[in-house]
Amino acid sequence: MIELSLIDKSIIIFFFVLVLAIGFAVSKKSSKNTTEYFLSGRTLPWWLLGLSMVATTFSTDTPNLVTDIVRTNGVSGNWVWWVFLLTGLLTVFVYAKLWRRSDVSTDMEFYELRYSGIAGRFLRGFRSVYLGIIFNVLAMAGVTLAAIKIGAIMLDLSALETVLCAGGVTLVFSTVGGFRGVVYTDFILFFTAMAGSIGAALYLVNLPEVGGISAVISNENIADKISIFPDISDKETVITLLIIPFAVQWWSSWYPGAEPGGGGYIAQRMLAAKNENHALGATLFFNIMHYALRPWPWIIVALASLIIFPDIDSISQAFPNVAEDKLGQDLAYPAMLTMLPSGLLGLVLASLVSAYMSTISTHLNWGSSYVVNDFYLQLINKNASQKELVNVGRISVVILMIVSSIIAISLNNAYQLFDIILMFGAGTGSIFILRWFWWRINAWSEIAAMLSSGLISIALTNETLFNLIFNDDGLPVFMKFPFIVLITTIIWITVTFVTPPDDNETLLKFYNKTNPGGPGWSYIKNNNDNIKKLKDSWILPRGILCMVIGCITIYSALFSTGYFIYGETNSALFCLLITISSSFLLFKYAKKLIS
Repeated sequence: MIELSLIDKSIIIFFFVLVLAIGFAVSKKSSKNTTEYFLSGRTLPWWLLGLSMVATTFSTDTPNLVTDIVRTNGVSGNWVWWVFLLTGLLTVFVYAKLWRRSDVSTDMEFYELRYSGIAGRFLRGFRSVYLGIIFNVLAMAGVTLAAIKIGAIMLDLSALETVLCAGGVTLVFSTVGGFRGVVYTDFILFFTAMAGSIGAALYLVNLPEVGGISAVISNENIADKISIFPDISDKETVITLLIIPFAVQWWSSWYPGAEPGGGGYIAQRMLAAKNENHALGATLFFNIMHYALRPWPWIIVALASLIIFPDIDSISQAFPNVAEDKLGQDLAYPAMLTMLPSGLLGLVLASLVSAYMSTISTHLNWGSSYVVNDFYLQLINKNASQKELVNVGRISVVILMIVSSIIAISLNNAYQLFDIILMFGAGTGSIFILRWFWWRINAWSEIAAMLSSGLISIALTNETLFNLIFNDDGLPVFMKFPFIVLITTIIWITVTFVTPPDDNETLLKFYNKTNPGGPGWSYIKNNNDNIKKLKDSWILPRGILCMVIGCITIYSALFSTGYFIYGETNSALFCLLITISSSFLLFKYAKKLIS
């Protein structure tokens, strides 16, 4: 355990008080109605929403997860989440404008706009529980687990003490402040979190025991960990870390913050934007910051930790009070932070508290919006007053927090949840992408995909069945994810064609409101006189072009930063040149999407 100085304690207390003050300051306005409580009146600018997205995805479990990945699979292991840049930029250049045009209150409300009949209503209610409660609680549990580990390593706190302290303040803030409070505090928390992570990386890599970045790069124990790309001679690693993620994972899997076609709390922020262009600007800004800027401070600390704590046993010996079931490679990050000096330690702890509060408050508000708008209002009390709905929202915030905290105490590491969520969402992403542009997809398509993906994932946890399919005479183990995607896709496409299409009135209403355009709606356009004579706004071809150019821009910026850190100046300058050139191309083509 480390001893906090007066200045460290003052910094942490200051941020707790500041966040609570903002929450109470906006509580009156947030309590007016559900639009204010969950969407801040749809009046927010792109830069504020973009910073909020970045702050929200910078949670306490993120540096722990990155550290686990780097220590286990090296820097190249991060391709397991870097690949989601494709998903993010597809949302930016194709779906951001469509979401804002839909004018729904939650992405669950989309289901009754897009689908008709009892199936559409069922899907809205079911997914509000499935995502807003079950998956949301799992995501929050991962974040809380990281906070528990940080509290145990750095402050010698028990799991319950960490949950009561950090979780209690976050719960009060989230309950009173609503979405406006979340976004306003995210603005402050972003800068705090970035300052903390960068400051920690600079100090820790220059510890005498580490010897500077050059000593890290040249250390023989780390030589096989620093490459940005996996070793091409190791075919299984290349397939696992590059081929499967780029060929299958990015478009086929649902993951919080990287949903194909947009969704979740990213959609919530797009829906809260002033207009379509602000929605596009916010998501673009988020993806640049999330992938090009943030990873390297965590990666540097993770690499340095391999010198100080080369294995789990060394962490266990240094921190004997940590429960055995909480030991893991991810503990190396908070273990390194214990070496920070007074002042910087307080800032870093405040940044971690900030990251925790930002992410948890977003998940609570987002999940509560589903419970209120898509479950309670639709299935329990359709005549509920705005005051009653806000109160239900606040009660659901409390319940979500309690349940996620209980689950967090029973978990071991964040990577468990990452794999579970990826597998459970395998094969569903293609529907989220196509449902805007193909009229024939219906609610039964989504229900079939969701159920089959989940059931197949559960079935493959059976050792006998797993060994029957994935063995020397069958499929290799790394084909598990593509296997789930393939079976799920076959099932939902089959169900699409054997079930009746949505009724004409619903399809017309959806098309006239969102104007997605494209050949996928030709049948509806050619067989309906009531369709609005709108200019076809099919932005998919140009959107995909901008997505590709955007990926080149952001990936090259990511690589350039890494090569500068590694001291490989020629490679860094080459990547920087690509970044600058592709940025001009991106601006040229993307400005035509802004109308």
